[in-house]
Amino acid sequence: MPRRVRIASVNVNGVRAAARKGMHPWLETADVDILTLQEVRASAADLAAALPGWTIVGDEALAKGRAGVAIASRTGSRESRTVLDVDAGDTSGRWIEADFDIDGERLAVISAYVPTGEADTPKQDAKWQFLDAMTARMSRLGAETPLGLLTGDLNVGHRELDIRNWKGNIKKAGFLPRERAYFDRFVGPAGETVVGVDGSEGPGLGWVDIGRRFHGEVDGPYTWWSSRGKAFDTDTGWRIDYHLATAGLAERLTDYRVVRAPSWDTRWSDHAPVVADYTIGS
Repeated sequence: MPRRVRIASVNVNGVRAAARKGMHPWLETADVDILTLQEVRASAADLAAALPGWTIVGDEALAKGRAGVAIASRTGSRESRTVLDVDAGDTSGRWIEADFDIDGERLAVISAYVPTGEADTPKQDAKWQFLDAMTARMSRLGAETPLGLLTGDLNVGHRELDIRNWKGNIKKAGFLPRERAYFDRFVGPAGETVVGVDGSEGPGLGWVDIGRRFHGEVDGPYTWWSSRGKAFDTDTGWRIDYHLATAGLAERLTDYRVVRAPSWDTRWSDHAPVVADYTIGS
């Protein structure tokens, strides 16, 4: 009998800080089955202490206090992997996959934290490498995994709808046409040639942007707000946290929401959790 599986993704901006600021009260009422985390900034021991009662797989960054991704669940995963298909430089703390057996069906879940980048610098070169590796891995997973879900802070606003002040950011990392073209291909029809917003061409991968499918052609809803000015209060945000699902899993979607805090001082991260419900099981 199929059952609802609730999957939440959030960049916690340091899991120990998030735990101090109110992550636990939210988790107590959110009824989450699988929780994917980015920018954990903690050791495996610290992560376990911050999430008692959860079964966790994670990948720490090589540099202490940087990056870090994890997948926590109530039941535990069958298998986990941390390596992308091709060399993308230092990807530690930025990509982890876990397989779950759910009532006779296999679900592959990824927690990803794409580098922020910086236009026309070596940091952006590293981001291009990561996006290339991510493309290759998504292509393979999409072909072999009917139920696959890529979640996380992907540090790119795909469309003008995804950034309130898109005109002021068109030459900045996070909204560069070349970055956005990767996402054109991610969600383009599988196997068909996709012309990206930058004019480049490549094969579509057929993944589905769950947030955009659920909400349609509307601004946002945004998932991250700058600490400058009153960005949160005026909802001048970016939608950079995603659920990208294989076509088979996208058909199982029953609900989706961005859990925006009621006020600036009640937030426990500068990102909002992204939560979706899927029906899984034979």
